[in-house]
Amino acid sequence: MKFKGSYFHSRFYKHPDVFQGKRVLVVGMGNSGVDIAVEASCVAEKVMISTGRGAWALSRVFDNGYPWDMVFITRFMNLVRNSLPGPILGWMIANKMSQWFDHANYSLIPQDRRVMREPVLNDDLPSRIITGKITIRPKVKEFKENAVVFQGSSEEEPIDIIVFATGYTFSFPFLEESVLKVENKQASLYKYIFNPHLEKPTLAIVGLIKPFGAVMPVVEMQARWITRVFKGLCQLPPVTTMVKEVTEKKQNKIHWFGFSFDEVLKTDCLVYVDELASFIGSKPNLLALFFKEPKLALEIFFGPCTNYQYRLAGPGKWAGARNAILTQWDRTLKPTRTRVIEDSSTFCPYLLKIFGLFALFAALFLGFQ
Repeated sequence: MKFKGSYFHSRFYKHPDVFQGKRVLVVGMGNSGVDIAVEASCVAEKVMISTGRGAWALSRVFDNGYPWDMVFITRFMNLVRNSLPGPILGWMIANKMSQWFDHANYSLIPQDRRVMREPVLNDDLPSRIITGKITIRPKVKEFKENAVVFQGSSEEEPIDIIVFATGYTFSFPFLEESVLKVENKQASLYKYIFNPHLEKPTLAIVGLIKPFGAVMPVVEMQARWITRVFKGLCQLPPVTTMVKEVTEKKQNKIHWFGFSFDEVLKTDCLVYVDELASFIGSKPNLLALFFKEPKLALEIFFGPCTNYQYRLAGPGKWAGARNAILTQWDRTLKPTRTRVIEDSSTFCPYLLKIFGLFALFAALFLGFQ
């Protein structure tokens, strides 16, 4: 590369002082790149983010001030999303994402809206853009000794430091390729875990997945299933069945209904964890639970899909799971309620609960479990 200034991958970033008074270019628009750009904008002379694909930007503070994943990743919302045709779902997501700010006006709107990429979670990005602290630019066409030229332009932009937030490659050099081979940023693993061609399932890969949501709950469920497979308490399907599923996933087709992702490793975390939970008998049975304890069933269906749900039954059952589910909203808000305020809005919550009850009935009798 011709560039004579400083450059490094985002993995080596430690502190924003390195950007003091500098002209900074961040190449790539994932969460790491945007976080670095926002921090750099506090001390740098100029900050630019180069992206060809764009991204949806989300605030961690979502509807009514709740954490975004507690509102967005619920069984009810997932049922709605996976029941809608792709074009309608894409329109709804675009509309929802742009309620915070119009992504097109901020040069952020994704280039291909048919597929879902990991959203950028950053509360400060829009304010940094509108105040001129950060500028969104297209892909890099050419690096000069002390400047950069972007696609669609012949003008040179002076820069001092480049941060490559371009993601990671993964490999397993300590394993023979016959055991595990990585091709095109993916490995041929059943449920992202087991090599279907091994004589015995004695090797499992944990965490080689990009869920649309938090990764740790997904990894926990992977580990619960893996240990039972190792102990012989759960059996894998025939090799032909596993190979067929792996081959179909590699094609990464755009679905007509529900989310479609731009990479094989990306997946709907709720659907995936539910599937693994069903293997070990820990997936909650909403239909049975509704007739036994409707309040708990409503919370599981409409509330956040926290992993307490997978501790109600089956191996690893926890006596405190029920109470943890019913009090999760209170525990989430407790740190923010530092001033006592009388709440007079009592009518609307009752209407919402009645609506929720009818929606759950409809879902249950449509075969949702």
